[in-house]
This record gives sequence, structure tokens and C-alpha cells, in this order.
Amino acid sequence: MTVELHTLDTGGEGVPLVVIHGLLGSADNWRSHIKQWQQQRRVVAIDLRNHGRSPHAEGMRYGEMADDVLEVLDRLDIERCHLLGHSMGGKVAMTLARLYPQRVASLAVADIAPVRYDHGHDAIFAALRHVEAKAPDNRREVDALLAEYVEEKPIRLFLATNLVRGDDGIMRWRVGLDQIEADYENIRDEPDGDRPYEGPSLVLRGANSHYVTDEMLPRVHEVMPRAEVVSLDAGHWLHAERPEAFQEAVNVFIDRVEGLR
Repeated sequence: MTVELHTLDTGGEGVPLVVIHGLLGSADNWRSHIKQWQQQRRVVAIDLRNHGRSPHAEGMRYGEMADDVLEVLDRLDIERCHLLGHSMGGKVAMTLARLYPQRVASLAVADIAPVRYDHGHDAIFAALRHVEAKAPDNRREVDALLAEYVEEKPIRLFLATNLVRGDDGIMRWRVGLDQIEADYENIRDEPDGDRPYEGPSLVLRGANSHYVTDEMLPRVHEVMPRAEVVSLDAGHWLHAERPEAFQEAVNVFIDRVEGLR
């Protein structure tokens, strides 16, 4: 069963750019990029199930999440879109493009490959549960609790974007942590679909990240035969570390697809 997802829609003409966040992210993380992109085209940013303002629901298979996004396209009368996904959202985007290629004018994937990953998020989940158990009432306390498990300040700040304050003043996570943890094995897995996406594709990878290694490129080109691979001097969160370079790479790619460059 599909979930009706929350979206940020700038409106506008032409083929829209649809943006899908990664694990524990949300559409809100992309607001600065949306502000720039909307000067040129309509942008729709999506909160996946169990993320952001979207409902919580069982099941995190990529086919299920791709169908949620397809429902958004139908609801907003979007026949075709330029599709951009980061990390887990990139696997959702690849799945949608493989299952429904007629709906995808181009595919851009940020720092993820169509492979099963061995590394996990155990420390992240432990940190989130630790905060949940302590029920802090301010962000300083939250950061101190997260720091017991997560050393990197940028990651703690990213995780803290998922906080909401309840009527009782307690800070809580808005993500569906139970559902995400329960189906984490499927999140680690390859995207769904049994055929390649033959349309124009871009893979943006962080040169300092281990998510898209040279050894993975043959599999990348099996799933996206026309993929152009571009490396940015950044880690996994390349859109946050190198925002101007990231925006420019996406703009050049889409403009070329539309015959503007």
C-alpha cells in the first residue's frame, strides 16, 4: 500500500526536478538548493515514508518507496521529471527509473551505487535511541547525548534536524525509527528492478567517500548504461560540503539533457 508523502513544490513550468533525500534526511535539508534551482525550473522535494513530515509506515523496500514517489507524480500531474536522489534516495530514484522509465526524463544519483552495502548505522541508531530514552528538553542536551555515540559534529547537526518539540516540551525524533530499524536490511540492499535505465544519467560521487568506489563502476554502468560519473572534492554529504559545485553539475547535466547546452 502506498503512503501519501509530504512534498515541497515550488510550482512553475516545464519538466520539474524531483529531489529525494537520503536516510534520516528530509526535504527541508534541500531548501537552499531548491531556492537556487527554482529560479530555472519547477522543483518538487519529497519526504519519504518514515521521514520528515510524511506518515510512518511498515516496509522500506525500494519498490515500495518508489511507488510512493510515483503516487506523488500522479497526484501532481507530473508526466515526466528529472529525478535526483542522494544516498538511500538515490536507490529509490534508480528503482523508479528502472520500473517506470517512461516517467523519468533523466536520472541523477548522488554518492550511492546500485549495490548492497556491508557497513551499517548501528552507532547512529544507538545515538538516536539514547536521546529518546533520556527525553531531553533542549538542543544542547541532545547534542551532548548524541556525542556519546557520534564524534563528528556535522553528523550530529544533521541528525538534530529530525527533532521536534512535543506539547510537553520534550524533544523527540520525527522519523519512524521503529520502522526504519525493522527493515534496515532492505535499506542496505540493491535497488529494485530487473532492467537497466537507458535514459541519460549522472552519478555524482564524493572523492573522499567510500560509497561509490572504482570497483563499483561496472555495476553502475550495468544499471545506468549512459551514466556520466563526476567526482567532487567532498565526502558522502557532497551537496552540503560543495553546494555550488553540486548545483552546477546538476544544472549542466539537466541543461544538456534539455538541449540548452
